[in-house]
Amino acid sequence: MLQTISNKGGRIKPTHLMYKANLSHIQMKQYLEELMAKSLVEEDKKNERSMLVLTQKGYAFIQQFNQMREFEKTFGL
Repeated sequence: MLQTISNKGGRIKPTHLMYKANLSHIQMKQYLEELMAKSLVEEDKKNERSMLVLTQKGYAFIQQFNQMREFEKTFGL
């Protein structure tokens, strides 16, 4: 989900995220609650439209995750 938001410039509508991540509404709500509790994603409500915004902490998490994946590939794990 974080990568999907990042690929859309760090901002995405909740419905678009649900479709792009191939999740049900209930699944998305549960995952978003956890991501928001960990301050990786914030909800921005402007003009009655809700947008999900990736935080700096979210970007840092993606960067560290990608580094771990590269490390894993390097050593064939």
